[in-house]
Amino acid sequence: MLCEEKLEVFENGFEDGKFNLRVEFYGKDARKVLLAVIRELYVPEYGEDYVYPFECAKEFWGIPLEPDEIVKEEFTPKPVKFLNRAIFDRLEEVLDSIGVSWRPDFERIQVHRLKTGYLAVGKDFILNEDRGVLFTFSKPSAAGLILKYMGMLDEK
Repeated sequence: MLCEEKLEVFENGFEDGKFNLRVEFYGKDARKVLLAVIRELYVPEYGEDYVYPFECAKEFWGIPLEPDEIVKEEFTPKPVKFLNRAIFDRLEEVLDSIGVSWRPDFERIQVHRLKTGYLAVGKDFILNEDRGVLFTFSKPSAAGLILKYMGMLDEK
């Protein structure tokens, strides 16, 4: 669905020609995170009161999310110092459970320890083991936006 001149929203992500950004998710439903990202991208243009691309995407996805329900959190990195085969195997198991055949370049990722699993961050993806979701994106700067709203995955 076209929600803005250059913003197309689809079932598991969005593509925005204005920002040259494409974000998709696989696994657990992560549309609330994407809504928060869309809102943040367009608030400077539309203002705080009514962000049309956010409202359009919210309607397309059927998610009753209000702007005051969007929760930012500070990502506190806890990098794993020594990556071993067991960690890579766990990450590959998550990808298998999600049904994704794509595999990241494990030599170029950062892995962080979370309370109940690992978070792998690459230049074009984020894989959250404990929440069972993979985000892929076209610009490395999208990682910061996604990480900022990752806590919204826990909300129903």
